[in-house]
This record gives sequence, C-alpha cells and structure tokens, in this order.
Amino acid sequence: MTHYQLVAQNKRRSIFVIIGFVAFITLAAWLMTYAFGYDYSVVGVALIFSGITSLGSYWFSDSLVLAVSRARPAKREEFFDFYTVAENLSMSQQLPQPKLYVIDDTAMNAFATGRDPKHAAVVATTGLLSRLDRGEVEGVIAHELSHVRNYDMLLMSIVSILVGFLALLSDWML
Repeated sequence: MTHYQLVAQNKRRSIFVIIGFVAFITLAAWLMTYAFGYDYSVVGVALIFSGITSLGSYWFSDSLVLAVSRARPAKREEFFDFYTVAENLSMSQQLPQPKLYVIDDTAMNAFATGRDPKHAAVVATTGLLSRLDRGEVEGVIAHELSHVRNYDMLLMSIVSILVGFLALLSDWML
C-alpha cells in the first residue's frame, strides 16, 4: 500500500468514525429515553449535540487535547534540541513545521495532534526531553512526524474527543 493510499484510508476512517459516532449517540439516546421514560425530544437534542461535537472534534481537536493535557508552547531557547530536531526533520520530510508544545511531567511521553500537517502539533513531556539525548529525541520526533504525515493523529484526536463526549452524555442521562 502506498503512502497516498494510507493517507486516504485514514481520512476515510475518520469520516466513518464521525458518522458512526453520530449514529451511535442517536441510537443510545433513543434507547435511554425509551428505558428511562424520557420525552423523545431528547433524541433530537442528542443528534444535534453529537453533530456539533463531531464537527468540533474535527476542527478543534488539537486545541482541546492541548488544553486538557496542559501543554504549553515550547520555546526554542528552553528546549533547543526538541525545537531544532523537529525543524530539521520537518524540512527533510517536506512537512510544514508543526507547533511544538511541552507538558511539565516526569513521565516519558510524546504525541502528535491536529487535523492535517498544516494544523499539527507535536507534544513532548519534560521528562522525555530531559532524559533522552539528541539522537533519541530525533527518533521520537521522527515517529511523531510519521503520524502527522500519515494523518494518524487526525483519527486519534477525533476518537479522543468523541469518547469524552460519550462520557458526558451518559452522565447527563443518568
């Protein structure tokens, strides 16, 4: 399978997840209204909210994920290796430079988020950046940029936001 086929497949999967989510929420709302004896107008409200949430998760998933994880912008002076490694790898792969963020945490972790390469962000924890040398940071960032290039981060960002909405919906109904 070529790179272009993988990107197209990830985009199709993202659309499928959004459509499936709206259908699932509508069905779940209908079942809950039936089971709890609520007015069926709740189904319409659930349909509207799931549609808005699905579109919002597509357009704003990166901002939401960054806010929830308390990520802050990475400054070149403070995280020089992280910044220059991401810059060099982006140029070599002909990708737009993603926005870089750090999370103040001792755990070693990194992830990519966003809807496309032009709106991507790469996040690393301070624990990861303090424990790895430049070559190891380069490997981690290269891995994260592969998610950006293949649109994997779009699917995962959408799924994360939609699962959160599902938890909220169940709390509201109960």
